[in-house]
Amino acid sequence: MIIESPINLELTQLSGQTSQPPWKQLDNSFSEVVLVDDKPVIFNVEQSDNYLNFSFKGDISKKEAISKLKYIYDLDFDLNKFYKYLSNHDELKEMSEFCSNLRLFLAPNPFECIISSICSANNSIKRWTKSINDIKSKWGNKYGEFYTFPDIQSFNTFFLDENEEFESTGASDISSCKNNLKACGVGYRAPYMRKASDLFTLEMDLSEISKMKYDEAFETMLNVPGVGPKVADCILLYGFNFKEAFPSDVWIKRIVSYLYFDGKDISVSKVREFGMDEFGSFAGYVQLYLFHYARMSGLMSKLK
Repeated sequence: MIIESPINLELTQLSGQTSQPPWKQLDNSFSEVVLVDDKPVIFNVEQSDNYLNFSFKGDISKKEAISKLKYIYDLDFDLNKFYKYLSNHDELKEMSEFCSNLRLFLAPNPFECIISSICSANNSIKRWTKSINDIKSKWGNKYGEFYTFPDIQSFNTFFLDENEEFESTGASDISSCKNNLKACGVGYRAPYMRKASDLFTLEMDLSEISKMKYDEAFETMLNVPGVGPKVADCILLYGFNFKEAFPSDVWIKRIVSYLYFDGKDISVSKVREFGMDEFGSFAGYVQLYLFHYARMSGLMSKLK
């Protein structure tokens, strides 16, 4: 089955968006288990010309499957309108050439996005995606060769490290204690992750975030342990589809400074404000394209 919305599937999958790790790749296809109304569905998607070709296995209708994939790959977003916007701005007009048909890769599970985004802070794409996949394989439910992400309620029962596991289980050898968060390579972020699960289990309803205005949702995310402004915006963009979010770090700061401020040193917070004011409802997409344009065009090397 084909959904006729242009997409560069591989670029979208491998672009490092913190919604989730890339789906499992075999040749040109990507596969994963996704919960659709709590029903496990295994999707297989591949590129068909510029479109998305897919099959699925699970107890849902074709209409439900199309709706879920359209959301995950943001296929209802009008790329042509966005490219027209880019073409009208000298600083941005080359980006569509380098990032053609790159789309948001949105989280089917917002809690996974929160943990992924916390894990991504000061971390490489390779390391945080491996950590999230390790968490899934240790504690997720298995369907075929795939694992779901563990639910919020169970997450806060996981041991933080080998010491906690050793003391709690009475294991004979601490070196055998591998069933803990730090064994997944998350390092100092482990307590933040468990506190986040505590927060969304005991104090906050995660489903309410998508009903909020952006400013309220942003302030709410800043209350989550381990979440600063950049991670909060990543969560809102990739986890809840707030397209006005403009995640800003040192790299986005350098790119924006080069393109708009003659290389002057401006703060990350000012870059975030500028991005949201300048790009409005396209801010999230502009941020995504800025980063990959800088990587693919050689600008990133120039800014190092």
